[in-house]
Amino acid sequence: MTQKNSLQNNNTAESFSHENLRRRTRYITVFIVLAIAFFVIIVVNINSGNVHIPISRIFEILLTKDGDAKEVDIIWRIRLPRILMAAMLGGALSLSGFLLQTFFENPIAGPFVLGISSGAKMVVAIVMIYGLTLGYTMSSYSLIAAAFVGSLISIGFILIVARRVKNMAALLVAGIMIGYICSAITDFIVTFASDSDIVNLRGWSLGSFSGMSWSNVHITAVVVGITLVLTFLCAKPIGAYQLGEAYAQSIGVNIKIFRIVLILLSSIFSATVTAFAGPISFVGIAIPFLIKGALGTSKPLVVIPATFIGGGVFCMFCDLIARLAFAPLELNISTVTSIFGAPVVIYMMNNRRRGLRGTKSISSCLTSRSDITKRP
Repeated sequence: MTQKNSLQNNNTAESFSHENLRRRTRYITVFIVLAIAFFVIIVVNINSGNVHIPISRIFEILLTKDGDAKEVDIIWRIRLPRILMAAMLGGALSLSGFLLQTFFENPIAGPFVLGISSGAKMVVAIVMIYGLTLGYTMSSYSLIAAAFVGSLISIGFILIVARRVKNMAALLVAGIMIGYICSAITDFIVTFASDSDIVNLRGWSLGSFSGMSWSNVHITAVVVGITLVLTFLCAKPIGAYQLGEAYAQSIGVNIKIFRIVLILLSSIFSATVTAFAGPISFVGIAIPFLIKGALGTSKPLVVIPATFIGGGVFCMFCDLIARLAFAPLELNISTVTSIFGAPVVIYMMNNRRRGLRGTKSISSCLTSRSDITKRP
């Protein structure tokens, strides 16, 4: 008996170590692919445009800042700040969606679908127009603060609806309606704006990475970097919360405070994106889903960095398409992200319906079997 037990324990340990090795190999492979895609898309973005710059000169200019003055100016003043902003804001938007999905326990929740981005856009537009009318210049931090307030306003309305409506589909419809109302108010304000600086809000209100500067990069790096670190610190409570509220409470997680932290972190990410690039659709839903599927896990310590990198790669790729598809005409970034992100959301919804049908059929089979066994 002791020999049999020892053999069983050895087999169990071997199978566990094999499974652990397989998971680690999968994680490493996904991160390697994301890192390669990240650097390749940066080089392609710098290389492509109205002025074609050879790859050999790109590395020379990046490392030494020496070379043709025009090419140095194009890379360091125009293309590189835009690429870095697309990477950081794409990662921030993806993590905002991940945090909202954790909060609502639904993979279809996202800052754009729930109207959070539209609320942030509305308050930013009001603040910018009011400030420019009075002759004030709005700093980047003030725009982020305005977008943060708008995000909280939208989330407040959504939470009020969530208390009365338990159905997630109805909650999503309410979020979409809030988004439409905020977008209508923003469009109304922008339409009657007369100042040339205010009229430029039209392009921003539709979503764009154009016109980014190094000051924007520095501010975004500080805000997104701090929020990213705080999100990492919440990885353990997020993992416990994914296993259920009861389990999270059993290991000492204060559910009320934890939910508030999730909302605040998600709002900061979403507000930063909206303040600089306007509303961007479907990134916060599609990227977390794809990353979880690629990794085969929902562990926050693994999913958080992969989601951030994946969001950056996706937005840099979409920005490249937006610049080059109909050059010199530039598409809005939300147009491109919708083309690639909407099919992913449709696929998610179909999978959820199949899963629900499967669970219903299994439960009906179990009930029918129990009825058969109960018969005399």
